[in-house]
Amino acid sequence: MSAAEISPEQIHAPAPAAQGVAGDAASPDALRRLNRQLAGTKAAKVQRKVAEKLKAAVAAVRAGDFDLGGRRALDALRMDETSGVAWHVLAICREKSGAFGQALQAYEAALKLLPHETDVAQDLGRLAQQLGYLEIAEKLLLKFLAAHPGHIEATNNLACVLREQKRYGDAVETLRAMLAVEPESPVLWNTLGTVLSDQGDMVTALTFFEESLRLNPAFAKARYNRANARQPMGDAAGALEDLEAALPGAESPYEKAMMNMARALLLMALGRIPEGFNAYEVRLDRHLPEALQVAVEAPRWDPEKDDIRGERLLIIGEQGIADEMVFGTCVGDAVEAVGPEGKVILAVEPRLIGLFQRSFPGVEVGAHRTVKLEGRITRYAPFVEAREDGVDRWTPMASLLAVFRPTLDLFPERRGYLSADPQRMAHWRGELEQLGPGLKVGLHWKSLVLNGSRARYFSSFERWKPVLTTPGTVMVNLQCGDVSEDLAAAEAAGVRIWTPPINLKDDLEDVAALSVALDLVIGPGIAGTNLAAAVGANTWMIAAPDDWHFLGTDRYPFYPHLRFFRREAFDEWEKTIGRIRMALEELTAARG
Repeated sequence: MSAAEISPEQIHAPAPAAQGVAGDAASPDALRRLNRQLAGTKAAKVQRKVAEKLKAAVAAVRAGDFDLGGRRALDALRMDETSGVAWHVLAICREKSGAFGQALQAYEAALKLLPHETDVAQDLGRLAQQLGYLEIAEKLLLKFLAAHPGHIEATNNLACVLREQKRYGDAVETLRAMLAVEPESPVLWNTLGTVLSDQGDMVTALTFFEESLRLNPAFAKARYNRANARQPMGDAAGALEDLEAALPGAESPYEKAMMNMARALLLMALGRIPEGFNAYEVRLDRHLPEALQVAVEAPRWDPEKDDIRGERLLIIGEQGIADEMVFGTCVGDAVEAVGPEGKVILAVEPRLIGLFQRSFPGVEVGAHRTVKLEGRITRYAPFVEAREDGVDRWTPMASLLAVFRPTLDLFPERRGYLSADPQRMAHWRGELEQLGPGLKVGLHWKSLVLNGSRARYFSSFERWKPVLTTPGTVMVNLQCGDVSEDLAAAEAAGVRIWTPPINLKDDLEDVAALSVALDLVIGPGIAGTNLAAAVGANTWMIAAPDDWHFLGTDRYPFYPHLRFFRREAFDEWEKTIGRIRMALEELTAARG
């Protein structure tokens, strides 16, 4: 499978996803079906040997040794590369080992050779969904259901695919029809809860998760999902209990990694550091499809074993721009740790090079690149490969937190840590003066990526009207992407919003300088708002009810000067925006 470069906007931290998908390609029932297929193998000598190898492979899968199972399946394919069962077994082993790209190819080969074997279609559909190939997953599940109408597991998984496509009404109707026939199915009630939780309706979702657990108290998926509903409703302790109870029941390495990810975020939200920071290493678990793999020809730094002083340390930026802003707060600490005889080399998103280089002149800053290789998100740093002396060790940027921020008192009291371009700041102050009197307020209101449950973290533009119409203010558009419809609607309502003549997505040097020049920047916790806070701009952030960055405090330790407006529930937009309007009125009155 070839490597394809992907944009930074496509990359986010692996987030706790709703667990509703049912079935397991390596379940006892699935393995029994494979053995029945093998029992009917033709009696030819080669075919008998292939069958023996595959029976041994299935035995290895049953024992949980997926590497051995994969090797035995490959042995069978060397004898007969047209064996669809061998490709199916290989696909299962590769999937269970976290080699998702290879698993996808093997499932496709199996389906081509066994076009009428609907179990292959279902397994492939489940993996396609996990990897985000939703249209493919939907077609495969519909194919399976055409042969097995009323199949609970496949119907459930189809509803999950519809949910992830944000076709919430279709998902609810699919589940409702099946629940009318199977009202005692904990799987269906659980998935119905995930449809509601993805939309931010945690109260109703919690009801469905509890019904699922009433029907099956040992159902780990429902307990995990209930945890993810309880935390934003203010019951963090109960959520942690649910997560720790769910973990022993995880049905696959993927589920276990996902549950551990939710647990790590919850530990950080509760302020249990550095325990939470150490647990957050699960973000790199290869069983998570969105986990980042790093390609660097150097050993990874182990702070417990390696003395980094005097060494060349490569720090690799992680996830998206907002995350590089948050985790980058530790770069200065790394510079002190290597000392004057050492060197920090920093790989960041290309649009951030100037900001980090200006702020840390002794650091060598360059761009990382990201590709999807064999289905895995892989990041590397071409400028490091070109260095004659290379690097001694490397570390993911977020891993610096456990080293340099093990306690809350080690978070510096400072107004930002990055330096915007002084000349560009002066330029933008001049431009803003030409807009006339009034408080100059920069606005962000959504992310460029709104797939899956991410949509519940952002409001529609219409809800911002109280802020947009605050007397004594001049609104400035900082929102990147195509927002022409939003701006046209504001103009039609008589609201003036000035858009600076720059590319708000790519000209981050100008966005940073403009943010500092403005009187105020407001927005949810996306890249632009984090950028404003990192350069010390006057920033107000709308925080989600499950935002872990508070670390169990009533402040934002990463940006101590930040003022935040925390939503108590995902659907509490009107109340929160009303509080911002009141705060704006107070600020304009104070400024005269």
